[in-house]
Amino acid sequence: MSSQAATQERAKIVNGVNVSALMETIDAVKKNPEIAKFRFRGRNTWLGGDHNRSTIKEFHGACEEQRTAGTSFVIDNGEPPVLLGEDKGANPVEHLLNALMGCMTTTTAYHAASRGIEIEAIDTESEGDIDLRGFLGLSDTIRKGYQNIRVKMRIKSSAKPETLRELAKLSPVFDVVSNSVPVDVVVETY
Repeated sequence: MSSQAATQERAKIVNGVNVSALMETIDAVKKNPEIAKFRFRGRNTWLGGDHNRSTIKEFHGACEEQRTAGTSFVIDNGEPPVLLGEDKGANPVEHLLNALMGCMTTTTAYHAASRGIEIEAIDTESEGDIDLRGFLGLSDTIRKGYQNIRVKMRIKSSAKPETLRELAKLSPVFDVVSNSVPVDVVVETY
C-alpha cells in the first residue's frame, strides 16, 4: 500500500471533508494564529458596454502565496437586455447570490463534518430584491443594492433544521452580506 493510500485510509472523511486534516488545521491555527490570516485578490477588465471579465488566481494564506501555478479562474460579468446589456454573463448581483449560496453550502458541509453530522444532500436557492431607483439616483431613501435576500436550503440529514441553520450562518460570505464591511475605494487615472 502506498503512503498516500495509507494516509487516506487513516483520514476520517465525513460529507466528503477530510475531518482529520480539518482538525490538524484547527490545531495549527491555535498554535500559530498568523496562518489563519488570508488575503484574497481579483482583477477585472472592462470589455465594453455591460461586459467585463474578472480573473481570480493567487491569494495569500497560511503565511505564503497560494495557487501560484496552474490556470486562473475567469468569470464574465454582464447584464441582461432589460438592463441594457447583451447577457454575456451573470450580472454582479447574481454573482453575489452565487457566492452566498456556495459559501453557505460549503460552510454547512464542513462544520457538520467537524461535528460528525452526516449530510446526504444540500440544495440551495436564493433570491434578492433590488429597486433600481436607488441605483439610478432617483431616490435618496432606497438602497442601491439588495433590500432583502432570501436563502432556502434543503438539507438531507438527521440533524435538526435549527442546528443546520446555525452552521450555515457561520459562512464568511453570509457574514459579509449580513453585516456591512468597510470597502476602501481608490481610483487612479492613466
